[in-house]
Amino acid sequence: MKDLILKYALQNAVRYNGKAELNAVISKIFSGQDIKDKKKLIDQVKEIVKEVNRLTLNEQKTKLEDIAPELLEVKKEKQELTLPDLKNAKGKVVLRFAPYPSGPLHIGNARPAILNDFYAKKYHGKLFLVMDDTIGSEEKNILKEAYKLIPEGLRYLNINFDNVYFKSDRLHIYYEHARELIKKHKAYVCKCSSEKLREFRKNGFPCLHRDYSIEENLSLFKEMFTAKEGSMILRIKTDMSDKNPAFRDRVIMRISDRKHPRTKNEYRIWPLLDFSWAIDDHLLGITHIIRGKELMIESQMEKYIWDIFGWPQREIIHTGLLQLEGFKISKSKSKQEVLSGKYFGWDDPRTFSLQSLERRGFKQEAIRNFLLKFGLNQTEITVPIEDLYTENRKLIESQSNRYFFIEKSKAKKVKIKNASKLTAKLPLHPDFNRGFREIKTSNEFYIQDKLEKNKCYRLMNLFNIKNNQFISEKPDQGLNAKLIHWLPTNGIINVEVVMDTGEIIKGYGELDLKNLKVNEVIQFTRLFFCKLDKKENDKLVFWYLHK
Repeated sequence: MKDLILKYALQNAVRYNGKAELNAVISKIFSGQDIKDKKKLIDQVKEIVKEVNRLTLNEQKTKLEDIAPELLEVKKEKQELTLPDLKNAKGKVVLRFAPYPSGPLHIGNARPAILNDFYAKKYHGKLFLVMDDTIGSEEKNILKEAYKLIPEGLRYLNINFDNVYFKSDRLHIYYEHARELIKKHKAYVCKCSSEKLREFRKNGFPCLHRDYSIEENLSLFKEMFTAKEGSMILRIKTDMSDKNPAFRDRVIMRISDRKHPRTKNEYRIWPLLDFSWAIDDHLLGITHIIRGKELMIESQMEKYIWDIFGWPQREIIHTGLLQLEGFKISKSKSKQEVLSGKYFGWDDPRTFSLQSLERRGFKQEAIRNFLLKFGLNQTEITVPIEDLYTENRKLIESQSNRYFFIEKSKAKKVKIKNASKLTAKLPLHPDFNRGFREIKTSNEFYIQDKLEKNKCYRLMNLFNIKNNQFISEKPDQGLNAKLIHWLPTNGIINVEVVMDTGEIIKGYGELDLKNLKVNEVIQFTRLFFCKLDKKENDKLVFWYLHK
């Protein structure tokens, strides 16, 4: 243990210009260890710290280099993320991210965006953003704000695009290729009811429209543009005995009279996603497609259409669904809660949207690292949210200053007998020399810990108390005192914190919080990290980040 104490004392001294800080070394030694005789160990630490502080800074560096060179510099650990090489990536690599604009991206559906961006940068290729804004279903419709929210979230993740496309601008292209399929006798217009269509598919029976001539189908396709909604669909011919009934003569175009956010009512015939994907992936020169495993049948359909047209096949990579343990992340659910007013906006922390993560103060690098570490795994993954917090903590822990906050509902006012008026000098960080803040005190304090009778407590960086009475200032007197944070009852500021549950907690903070800049990330000592969201006349508003 003596060697370990010496290492930490030297490391602390070198870090802080030749003077080891006793409390910091004690904290480091006690961390994660079961210490039976704390008083004896504290005395030992005290003696070694004195010995170290008698040395010059150069002597301290030399000694630390001899016994523990790995501690001489605080090195930022960076784990290189490696993903498997793409197949057939020797030439030009072109990828696309094609979100359906029903709402902002959340952390789950940002995964394919991050993967596409990773490979585009790795191969110095191109990455396109394709807004997959075909009309969709009544249950899952397009949200106008999503056209802004999606690129906004992607910019936060430092994802740049070579080109941006909107499928709603490309309807004439899909019509042209639909006619080509009809001319190849590979598509036909069907007037069967949805009930009959399901029955025929299930039993593998073709409907009577399947054998109509090319001329009849071209005429019917023209008729679709003025036909009643739901009365006609365009189907592609596959094998009606295919083992997957869903692949049998799939629908590739249908009529919809719903108003589109961009094109209004200009178009009534809309392609289904797999048909439009097959056309666009070829025409845009996409070489590699990264998408969720739930779209395997769409991938099968794309390949089928490429074969019909004699187009080269593309590489398709499927990934499994990513879920956070204990959280149901859904664009549709979040959209419903926002529009109903249950959530206060698209950046409500309960949505786990990229907007909400940015507002809470997550580093984009942490999100990228979190998502990339799962690679191209096809297995459905459920991970604890703490994994994301850990990635972010690595990046912010050393850079976040510490301050005291007392929650109003838990605040207890205590008066300490025999306490003198002091000016407490508190480090902005316990391990890094980031300066100090000062708090003036009297004998009245706010705390939020329950004080037990006949037990010693230490008001952090101030003094020791027992039974609401001052004992001493020094921390190393074998008192086995529990550390608690505190605030004076005067000279404080009102603080609100928007929590990850959407709840707003109110409390008090130290006056130095006024000096923070908006968007600065700090840690409320013994509680959690948070980001200053805004300054108001009578209060500061923070957003909870994580513990």
